Amino acid sequence: MKDFKDKIAVVTGAGSGIGRAASLKFAENGMDIAIADVDIEGGEETARGVRDLGRKAIVVRTDVSDRTSVEALADAVVRDLGIPSLIFNNAGVATFKNIVDMTSDDWSWVMGVNLDGVINGVSVFLPLMVKAEAGGHIVNTASLAGLFGVPNLASYCASKTAVVGLSEHLRGDLKELNIGVSVLCPGAVATNIVDAGRNRPVQFGGPEGLNNDAEQTAEGIAQGLSPDIVAEMIFEGIRDDDPYIMTHADLRIPVGARLEALRSAYEVNA
Repeated sequence: MKDFKDKIAVVTGAGSGIGRAASLKFAENGMDIAIADVDIEGGEETARGVRDLGRKAIVVRTDVSDRTSVEALADAVVRDLGIPSLIFNNAGVATFKNIVDMTSDDWSWVMGVNLDGVINGVSVFLPLMVKAEAGGHIVNTASLAGLFGVPNLASYCASKTAVVGLSEHLRGDLKELNIGVSVLCPGAVATNIVDAGRNRPVQFGGPEGLNNDAEQTAEGIAQGLSPDIVAEMIFEGIRDDDPYIMTHADLRIPVGARLEALRSAYEVNA
């Protein structure tokens, strides 16, 4: 995707962090933005930033884990802005627990947002893009935790690994339709992902505070990469049709260790 001027982007999780920074970056490059988030106040703040850049913005409260909610988002986008050319499935949550302590509600909440949210975004918006025959791009937010295991993040790692695999598959399926697909695999970025439990729905146990593991992780996250820098990487990745958008070069070491382990396993049975 090379031409962004006067095109429409849908960004989930746009009320803060990477989603907000990406929304502003897209607006700087001439796009109108559909801002989707469960946090309406945060979404409105992002929208003000988009409008200050001279672009249109709508804010739609969206639970990406609910297909009906995503369908309502699509209806609002088409009605108020038009057919989107860029879908950024970015909304994500995490719970910090050892797998032996995970409940079914923990699994349902994390997998619902992180994986089903991407599936719903693709399933709802892709038909609109295909029918428009104008090409476009899809970016799905995974994580470095989708490329190697991280302690006390079982559901997060599982969901993000699935997003990586789904994105790789989509890239092949959609190439002939001129729809690019990139998967974003960030390391530590200064967002409020660690405090995602503040918005945990009642049906999955309701809001939860930070446990010791989360508090320790929050300290590192706070010193992480600026979302603005990541937004620039995302924009360049879309423009260059990169399959993977990586943020932290030093984390190639654990990724490389995983790849080497895979290669060694093949050699054993060669």
